[in-house]
Amino acid sequence: MNTAGIFCIGRRSSLWFWSWRRCCTASFSLTLEEKTSEGETFLTLAVRAGLVENVKMLLNHGASPHTTNSKNESPLLLAVRAGSYQMVSSLIAGGARVEQVCLKKWTAMHEASRSGCVGVMELLLQHGGQVSEADQYGVTPLGIAAEYSHSEVLELLIKHGADVNAQAPNGDSVLYDAAGSGNPDCIDILLQHGANPNIHNLSSQLPIHHAAYEGHYLALRILIPITTRRALRLSGHSPVHSAADGGHTHCLELLLQKGFDVNALLAPHISDNYGDMRRSPLYFAVSNGDATCTELLLKSGAKPDLDPLRCLLVAVRSGRYEIARLLLAAKADVNCYFTVVNDTVFPTALQYCLKDEVMLRLLLNNGYDADKCFRCNHDDDWDDLSESDYSQDQEEKVAFCDFIRVSWLVNLAGRVVSILLEYVGQVSLCGKLTKILENHREWPHIHRTTRNPRSLSHLSRVVIRKHLSCSVLMSAQLPNRLKDYLLFKESDLYAKIICRED
Repeated sequence: MNTAGIFCIGRRSSLWFWSWRRCCTASFSLTLEEKTSEGETFLTLAVRAGLVENVKMLLNHGASPHTTNSKNESPLLLAVRAGSYQMVSSLIAGGARVEQVCLKKWTAMHEASRSGCVGVMELLLQHGGQVSEADQYGVTPLGIAAEYSHSEVLELLIKHGADVNAQAPNGDSVLYDAAGSGNPDCIDILLQHGANPNIHNLSSQLPIHHAAYEGHYLALRILIPITTRRALRLSGHSPVHSAADGGHTHCLELLLQKGFDVNALLAPHISDNYGDMRRSPLYFAVSNGDATCTELLLKSGAKPDLDPLRCLLVAVRSGRYEIARLLLAAKADVNCYFTVVNDTVFPTALQYCLKDEVMLRLLLNNGYDADKCFRCNHDDDWDDLSESDYSQDQEEKVAFCDFIRVSWLVNLAGRVVSILLEYVGQVSLCGKLTKILENHREWPHIHRTTRNPRSLSHLSRVVIRKHLSCSVLMSAQLPNRLKDYLLFKESDLYAKIICRED
């Protein structure tokens, strides 16, 4: 049945209603509780349309203020959502129950807290509204007011006995909700009435963590001096982690200025919740691809090698050139290993960028040990090598020649080996690697390179780089041309890309 025409706006509205009523009485029985396909009654439609006089008329002629729509929303709930004091007043006068709930156990009190209308809230409180009523998530109207930053409603509810330290089943406190919205007035009101800033939720989050993650600077300034070190220690993580995860440099700067540790580590019970075993604030910034926060943390003294899965490996795996460059400039270990997933003779980073020459050369230029890619025990003359070159422990690890021969990587072998040879001295290829490379178009170049003596300048460069790190070479008092040669500047593809973009 189409009921929209009943609620025509204008002087003819009442006349239309009485004509409709006489017609219905004469033809067939039709009640005021008939519903549309969406479950709307005449009364809920009138409320939605904001027609106060029609609402009064329907109530006066027996329309039920308790009949809900398909979402189990009452006319009163819809009136509160519309923010109409007069409509709410009319429905209450017509017998509407303030405590009636919808499918989500959401009451008119919750709705008034969300909309922030103080007058409507006062009216509901005068007619039996309960400040402690919880919705399906266990959140009270006070928590809703805090979440939506309605300080006047918040204060009104507190005056009527709302518990400022109420917690939802997940442990979120009202102050935690207020910290997430970032309204300093709401936070101040709650604190003035005894809200505890050191109550954590089931995820070990404190209000200070919520403010830092959401980037609410003013809220953070309020919470820093009143959050105890003991509460932070028990939570197992620092707000620096939260600010880094949220990507908020202004909050990071504030926390670090206030003495929070840039190298704070997650407690095991928090770290274990992450599959990658992350621990440091820097890891959060790197894993999010946030170069700005990464740079700020590194400049503030963040150590790049505190996590089991090193930050550099995360940046390389995700192709974040700028972040990888920042980490390498901060002396991240380019030759680190991640043995949890794969145990290789060659440092781990290479396997994450075999298809990415820009990243591969960035690693090689910054000291990646390409020599280890040519170490294995497949040839008979391997016994001649010293224990320092290849230990018994390394025999159990995966050599590069074994790693590169898998079906989805073997097509890359020629190009990768050709690049690696630019960063090593005189090396020999094992029979297994040779057999793989003979089928690649790069083989003639590789064969010439390995069979003929390398130039003295190249060999000298390789030896010098084995004894001096890139950071030392960068600061060394050497002619620029020589320094560029030692640092493989001619092969710095990332620098060339940046210059081209500029």
